[in-house]
Formats: sequence, structure tokens, C-alpha cells
Amino acid sequence: MKEALLIIDMLNDFVREGAPLEVPAARAILPAVQARVAAARTRGAAVIYVCDAHRPDDPEFSRMGWPPHAVKGTKGAEVVADLAPLETDPVVEKISYSGFHRTGLEGILQALGVSELTLTGVVTNICVLYIAYEAVVRGYRVTVPADCVAPLDPADGEFALKQMEQVLGVTVER
Repeated sequence: MKEALLIIDMLNDFVREGAPLEVPAARAILPAVQARVAAARTRGAAVIYVCDAHRPDDPEFSRMGWPPHAVKGTKGAEVVADLAPLETDPVVEKISYSGFHRTGLEGILQALGVSELTLTGVVTNICVLYIAYEAVVRGYRVTVPADCVAPLDPADGEFALKQMEQVLGVTVER
């Protein structure tokens, strides 16, 4: 089985201190995610970045009350330097919580022959959860290492991990 490691929304606008939609726990997971990236590269697994790339007037900002964040072409929409992609790593831009809807992710996974995904990044109960769901319904085997995902709120993060594990059949590594 061929595997891919997904790095989800580890962007300046989520990770850096004082960022518009700061996820403080994201900084705490950086070492574990870096270790996963190094191990994936050693095994020859694909490392794929799935990143918000919003328009300045994205309806998500008003609909959800989120401050403008990860606006395409801005520094805030860039992957944090600690996890910067290599030139050969696919970077998939998304405009919603979905990593698959109107993106090239599925085509990349199919072209690489991937059947197993490991999900890392932010936010556990939003983009990570929805990407896990979408991957499972598409037939991918999914693993989520708990030390490599970060929630805005710990209770919401724990709820999402339980949903992934108990409802979706995701392997949650604790």
C-alpha cells in the first residue's frame, strides 16, 4: 500500500503568535509534525500540503465570523517555515474545509497510487475532521496521530478524534 502524509493548514495565519486565526496548540505540534515529515520522506511516502487559499471577500469570513485569514497570495497563506514544502511536494489549495472539493487532491493521490493517508495539522475538529471523512468515504485508509493535530478548543478536538475513531473507523494514534 502506498501512503501519503497530508500537512493540513499549517499556515502562518494559523500557527504564528498573534495570527488572525491563531491556533496556539499548532506551535506545540510542530516538532511531532516535523518528525512525521522526516519519517515519511525516509520511507518514500508522498508529503502533500493541503492549504487554505481564500479570496479577500470569501463568504466564510462573514458566514462563520472568522477573521480574514490565509488570503491567497499573502504571507499568512504560506506554510510555516518550519514545515516548508520541498519543490517536489504537491501543494493543494482549498477554498473550504474540504480538501477534496474543487481541488486537485484526489487526482494527485490517484496518480501516486496512494491508498493510505496520515493526516496532520489544524484544526482537528474542522478541516482535519472533514478531510478525514472525505478520505474515508473515498476508500482511503486514514490515520490521525493525536500529537500531530491541533484544535482551537481541547474539548472540540477530543470530540473530533472520537468521531473519527468511533464513527469513521480512522486509526487515531494516541
